[in-house]
Amino acid sequence: MMRSQAVSAQHVSDSAQVFRLSLLGGFGLRASGKEHTLASGSCRLVALLALSGQPMQRSAVAGTLWPEATDARACACLRSALARLGHVRGHLLRVTATELSLGQAVRVDLCEAQACAQRLLVGDGPLTRADRCGHSEELLALELLPGWYEDWVLLQAETWRQFRLHALEALSARLSGEECHARAVSAALTAVSADPLRESARSVLIRAYLAESNRSEALREFETYRRLLRCALGVEPTVRLHGLVGAAKQASGLSGAMRMNLHMTSSGSARAAN
Repeated sequence: MMRSQAVSAQHVSDSAQVFRLSLLGGFGLRASGKEHTLASGSCRLVALLALSGQPMQRSAVAGTLWPEATDARACACLRSALARLGHVRGHLLRVTATELSLGQAVRVDLCEAQACAQRLLVGDGPLTRADRCGHSEELLALELLPGWYEDWVLLQAETWRQFRLHALEALSARLSGEECHARAVSAALTAVSADPLRESARSVLIRAYLAESNRSEALREFETYRRLLRCALGVEPTVRLHGLVGAAKQASGLSGAMRMNLHMTSSGSARAAN
């Protein structure tokens, strides 16, 4: 093979390299099984472009990442962050004189998780193997860039939190409907752990317990939530949640009465035999 052909082949191989960018659970970058460590400013630059999802003006990027710096200083910091990316810059970013954007060879875990959440919320298709084996739950359990407190992160993080909690609740309800009770309870518990005061998550968990005929667990969960609300906010659960557990309480009372009646009948029979 001629040297020019070898160089061309190597270029094609490099271009085909896919980078996987993790934003959920923390920042991470991998390619071909290798973890790439970036400088702090470079991490923030890549994360911002990934969350933007579209090209950004260089001035807007600099102003967002270094809001307290002068324009000249912010632009200098941006040039430094780009330079510190080194040889991976060409794979990660598309850079022009005026704009920056994420490269096409970068796969972002947030995009995968958002697609999963959207599929579950639309609910117009069957559950997948990932839903049934817990992979979807694990993906939806992850926070967006925990420990990052910049305004541009916090807004996106709250948007993702609401989206994933609704998706977890939908996942639990659909798993219960297909009698995958253990996974349904697990998904609901994940939603509850993410926001213990969220009534819709508690409601889904209680429904999951009731679907597998665990009325005692459902009632225990309701009382736990009721105490938590009283302590934290000084309020009661809504009428809707009270109504949900009311039927379970009534059924439990009937079952208890039936057991008591059976016990009394058995005792009376035993005395008569004696």
